[in-house]
Amino acid sequence: MAISRRSFLKGSGLAAASTLVAPALLRHPFIGQAFADTIGDRYFLSIFLDGGNDGFNTVIPVDNGGATMRAAYDAARSTGTDGLNIAPSALAATLIGVDPGSGCQLAFHPALAPLKTLYDAGKVAVVQGCGYSRPTLSHEASRMAWETGTPPGLNSGTGWMGRYLAANYGGSDIPGVCIRGEVAGELRQNATSVLAARRMRSLRFPYDGDFGDDVARKRAAFLGLYESASTAALPIAEYLGTSGVATLLATESYAGLHDLYTSGRPGPNQAYEDLNLNLARNLREAAKVIYGITQGVPNVHARVMQCATGGYDTHSDQGAANADGRHYELLNELAASLSLFYADCNDMGVADKLVVMVWSEFGRRVEQNDGGTDHGTQYPVFILGGGVTGGVYGRHPNINESALSDDGNTVYSQAAADPFRSTDMRDVYGTILKHWLGMPHQQILDDVLTLDGGDPAERWTQENFDMGFLV
Repeated sequence: MAISRRSFLKGSGLAAASTLVAPALLRHPFIGQAFADTIGDRYFLSIFLDGGNDGFNTVIPVDNGGATMRAAYDAARSTGTDGLNIAPSALAATLIGVDPGSGCQLAFHPALAPLKTLYDAGKVAVVQGCGYSRPTLSHEASRMAWETGTPPGLNSGTGWMGRYLAANYGGSDIPGVCIRGEVAGELRQNATSVLAARRMRSLRFPYDGDFGDDVARKRAAFLGLYESASTAALPIAEYLGTSGVATLLATESYAGLHDLYTSGRPGPNQAYEDLNLNLARNLREAAKVIYGITQGVPNVHARVMQCATGGYDTHSDQGAANADGRHYELLNELAASLSLFYADCNDMGVADKLVVMVWSEFGRRVEQNDGGTDHGTQYPVFILGGGVTGGVYGRHPNINESALSDDGNTVYSQAAADPFRSTDMRDVYGTILKHWLGMPHQQILDDVLTLDGGDPAERWTQENFDMGFLV
């Protein structure tokens, strides 16, 4: 009888968190193997906008449609000094689809013009009104809710993507890479390996810092100890030995991706240099991993990646359509970096094998403060890639003052007849898991995402993993 990696780990009690944090902290050894059959020859990248992106000035109502969307926007956001109101005339070049709920015309913030080009090519899905039941306005608690895929108070400590990895990979796999100094919360779990490094070239096996000219002997000693342990009769010793070998080899392989990319792709590498943006530099690291896989580099098999960019906590100096406004600069960095990364992947021949999800911990309040916006709830998520069916999905939240909560935020709703019905974050995740990562519908509910109990008009009690942006 065939035994899966997962059942072996459970049966043997070897449920170990194997996470390598570059450049010096080894939390647990791991083994690199080929990717599992679930994702196949595909890639998934998650980009976190840290701070809470103002969704109402990211995807903007241009007219009223069949409701009062533009009138409500104009009432909440002023013009003039410190005003955040972006006039319809400034949105003429970035029109996208029509809101399915209100029928109003929508547009991107003018800073997202490079993303508009990809949207017009059918490569961007805008998923509106994303949130979760029982929302919190705390950065930490809301970020944890999005990372874990569970509302506050119900968090399990593992990430939604981490639970997918745990269900489909074992301790001998390296299915994920985080372009940062620690493993992102959405990939955390206790069954398989995730690599974390701000830059691939900085990744090193954590030898001690003394006697730097003796690395060759240290390498030989570690390799001998691990190889000896790998032949032991005890399963845990064998596991630690084989994982130790793979740890050492993988650190060497991933570190080499920098030179491989810069020599093999000088044009795109220079384009990232010329753009000179932090997010673009992070995305270049993801491109190095993808390029390494396309070139068959041994011990490089991670297909799930994550990176982050900050500055979205725009309580002041947010700006409207002015190019020197903080929000303009942030969104322009996002759009320019994504556009270059997509072009790089397209030139590598892997754009159709790529899906990127762009998310934040929450949106901002509808009504502006003096020069910015306070913490909010729902906002639009972007799904980008050659495998995406572009367009507008979900419904724009109801921003009429009479419909807001006591703290001035839009209200999460799952009422079927509500023209402003919210998109639960778990439906976004479930669609990605089912239609891109190949996870069976019921297994998603069993192993990754848990339905809410309670009032079906106010809680996520009925899943929709077929939203349409991935088919």
